[in-house]
Parts: sequence; structure tokens; C-alpha cells
Amino acid sequence: MTDLFDQQGKEIVRVSISEAARLFGVNPQTIRRAIKSQEVTYVVVAGRYKINFESLVKWSQHKTTVRNKSNTRGIGQYVDKWKIKNTLYSPSKKSAARLQKNKDDDQSA
Repeated sequence: MTDLFDQQGKEIVRVSISEAARLFGVNPQTIRRAIKSQEVTYVVVAGRYKINFESLVKWSQHKTTVRNKSNTRGIGQYVDKWKIKNTLYSPSKKSAARLQKNKDDDQSA
């Protein structure tokens, strides 16, 4: 199970072709073309493609049409709804900087 984490210890998230197509609001054939042209990284599990989600996001941001479709038909259409509008629950810049400083201090100790 060593392939579930990358060299930095981050968990690798993989999605199927149909999941990727739904997330980014594109046709599954678009995802298959990206696989064929090696624009995304993937593994084959039980005869099915499992695409590295991080590479999929990078790919989608480099392709203007995919980025636009993602923003209108894919997961991007929900971003504004997820933004925290209540400042009580949104970290201020000052508190975010203080949290980062504390985190850095803990790592150096």
C-alpha cells in the first residue's frame, strides 16, 4: 500500500474517468484524450483507469476550455457558495499569520 502516499507523505487521491468528467463538467472522451496524450498521470487498477486528482486539476487549469467548463458545469460552479461570508468564522489575516508563525515555531523546535 505504499502507492497511496507520495514522497512528501501526502495522500494520493485517484478518480475514475466518469468521476473526473463529472467533476470538471466535460465529456468522458475528453478525459480519455488527456490520458492518451499523457497530459494526466494515472494507474490501471483491475482494468480501469484511476487518474491522479492533482494532475487532473493542473491539466484542467492549463486548458482554457476545460477550465471554463469546470467553472460553469463542473465543481467550479459551487466555489462562490462555499466562500465564508460570515467574518466570525473566517480567519482574519492577522490571526492567519499568527497561526502560521506558531506552526513554524513548532516545526523548528
